Amino acid sequence: MELHGKEKFNSLYYKRLFEGIREFKANEYIPRQQFFEELGKKQNPHTLFIGCSDSRVVPNLITQTFPGELFVVRNIANLVPHYKRHSDTYLATTSAIEFAVNQMNVSNIVVCGHSNCGGCAALYQDKELKNLPHTKKWMELAHPVKKIVEQKIAKNKITLEERTLFTEQLNVVEQMNHLLKYSYIKKRVKEGKLNVMGWYYHIDTGEIYNYDRNLKRFIRIE
Repeated sequence: MELHGKEKFNSLYYKRLFEGIREFKANEYIPRQQFFEELGKKQNPHTLFIGCSDSRVVPNLITQTFPGELFVVRNIANLVPHYKRHSDTYLATTSAIEFAVNQMNVSNIVVCGHSNCGGCAALYQDKELKNLPHTKKWMELAHPVKKIVEQKIAKNKITLEERTLFTEQLNVVEQMNHLLKYSYIKKRVKEGKLNVMGWYYHIDTGEIYNYDRNLKRFIRIE
């Protein structure tokens, strides 16, 4: 039976996944079998990477790190829920943060935003979110960012054209601030045991900018 159109398209990517597994085994696992055998016994990540679920943002690729180095949390728009000692919401992200810091004892936390972020764009697309109720609820975490941006526009401090970049970068800063309100994170930062960083990744140029809390701006990593 010959496949056509969408069925053929889906079949090609279905096969690509399985081909990728075979390529991994032959080209990555077998040449580094001892490394993976040791990795299978334990993990000791040095960094918690909180990034967007966007398919174009690949943490190990942009940091050139090996398996076992990054403890990764990915969600729409790289959001960090507000700290609550006891909570029954947004547990997927908060539990991962708690585990990475208190159990894995990571030395760094990176919040990484990026250009052309669909999550950040969704803040201004109420109609588009009508049929995405769970996404709409999740994006409530970024409403403070939207409010600040709209205030800036109202005061003519930024244009509508500048809104996208400002939203994406401000969102990174806001999520860093959320992290620093987690009591166990705040304590470790104060003791010099933990670094909290904010990055902004330009997908089209490959450039990554680090947020300087003293200068209050993003500086390109050279």
